[in-house]
Amino acid sequence: MKKAFFVIMAVVLVAMFTGCGLLVSDASVARSNLETAEQNFQVYRRVVFYNGITGEYILSIEGKLAIIVDSDGDLVVTVKTDDGQYLKHYLGLSDNVTYFSEALSPNNVSTRQYKVIFKPSVIIPTIEVK
Repeated sequence: MKKAFFVIMAVVLVAMFTGCGLLVSDASVARSNLETAEQNFQVYRRVVFYNGITGEYILSIEGKLAIIVDSDGDLVVTVKTDDGQYLKHYLGLSDNVTYFSEALSPNNVSTRQYKVIFKPSVIIPTIEVK
């Protein structure tokens, strides 16, 4: 019964990630797995903010970081420090300021299987009593 559940879940997840297509390229699987690793602080990379008018770098952040664009269009960079703590940076983008992100070392991801991470700790809330 347990095995059947996991097989069904695997089929559902593959269908979700592939858009129910049977032909999936190695590149799309690797890209998806890299994005999962990046958002889980497993990839050491650098993000650089660049002023297109002056040609100068404004800011560079390097480390194990996750990048998202929030609803206001600001870039949110969350960095995991070596001691397991987190720093969060908000950076506004404009018509003359852009950014690029680069991985600073290769990452070993599968091109044949999707990477799925279940985090039970997210389901159970942390309750603080003051």
